Amino acid sequence: MAANFEKALDYSSRWLEIICRNEFPTLEEAHRIIDESKTNFAEHFNRGWLDYRKSVTEAGDWASVEWSGQGATITDVLGRKYIDWLGGYGMLDLGWSHPEVIEAVVAQIRRSPMPSQELIDPLRGVLAKLMSEITPGDLKYSWFAASGTEAIEASIKIAKLFTGKSAFIVAVKGFHGKTMGSVSMMGKADFRQPLGTLYGGPVYHVPFGDASAVEQQLEICDKVGIGVAGVLFEPIQGEAGAIVPADDFWPRIRAATKKFRVLLIADEVQTGLARTGKLWGVNHWDVSPDIIATAKSLGGGVMPISAVSTTEEIFRPMMYPNPFMHTTTTGGGALACSAAIAAIHVTLRDRLWEGAATKGGYLIEKVTELAEEFPQVYSKVTGKGLLIGQHFHTAEIGYKVAAELFKRNVLVAGTLTNAQSVRIEPPLIITQEEIDEGLNRLTDAVAAVAKVL
Repeated sequence: MAANFEKALDYSSRWLEIICRNEFPTLEEAHRIIDESKTNFAEHFNRGWLDYRKSVTEAGDWASVEWSGQGATITDVLGRKYIDWLGGYGMLDLGWSHPEVIEAVVAQIRRSPMPSQELIDPLRGVLAKLMSEITPGDLKYSWFAASGTEAIEASIKIAKLFTGKSAFIVAVKGFHGKTMGSVSMMGKADFRQPLGTLYGGPVYHVPFGDASAVEQQLEICDKVGIGVAGVLFEPIQGEAGAIVPADDFWPRIRAATKKFRVLLIADEVQTGLARTGKLWGVNHWDVSPDIIATAKSLGGGVMPISAVSTTEEIFRPMMYPNPFMHTTTTGGGALACSAAIAAIHVTLRDRLWEGAATKGGYLIEKVTELAEEFPQVYSKVTGKGLLIGQHFHTAEIGYKVAAELFKRNVLVAGTLTNAQSVRIEPPLIITQEEIDEGLNRLTDAVAAVAKVL
């Protein structure tokens, strides 16, 4: 199909008018937006995506197209409101449209949206200093990008640069992103197998939470002369269903990595910044990793930003002899940094990890009681803080529960391709009333599914 600039100009003009308009769409406009959005996804973005989303398959005559959000409530283009128990898979810890984060970004965008890449941009330095203040141990330097997988890629490169070694030890069912290096670390065949050959260095997968397996693999690699650059784990596995390791796991692997002079990398992309009831997931076990990767909620749900934080010693190969060893034009831009600075400020000021611990403890208790009432539906409930995993006997049952919740205007994870474990991961600022109403609707949804099993 030949380029058509006039058509593109007309189309962008129409959508800019919609974007800049303050009024909510009329019913006729909303229907047109829904139809147009479905067509655009099918013809230009990802047709398969539509087949696996509850917003399309379970929304009735008109698909649910998100339009606005406030706090823990999403409103679609037809004005339907949903309790958000998904939280953007951990991105929306501060909820939708947090006013203080937006205020910081708006102020910065009026001043300077992006850095020159040649002069010193102050906010990048401010955020790096803040990260050194709030991360555990002696982590001092940070590098910024836009996404969690970029943070993992940088962590891999830093570990290789510092150690001069190539092997990594990671977890079965671990999830670290989908760029080539990150997917090489992933513990899921669904995403690895179709790609064929991945990262060139050896990658050893061990069961998550099995400290003995990590110790044994380190011992074997040492004996046969395979240099291990890093051991990479999520403090609590997120995508696998909020899997919490035994209490001795992190302390033991910290001791083992020190013994064998291997870097310990914590993927805090989802668990970091208060999600699990501590500011960092590793804080549950008083462990200080050598490298921490952060993303998702770092941007306050307003801007995309990720970070890699490490010690001065480990970061040195990123500075000398070539300080441009690993760079990105847009990562850590002024808008993203302003959002992150505001998000950290709100998180610390409001001590959001304490609320996550209290609300999460309440939610886990209530969902566990529901699982005991309906053992034909649930196999177990896991998690810490507001990262909670509902585990069902089959993926089909999990999808039915997620779909019934959607019909009752509660949004959770769980698609037709991955629903045996369905997370509850609401914004940390969710109210007690929203939690209780969500629980009422969850009870109704599970009861409805149990009737047809």
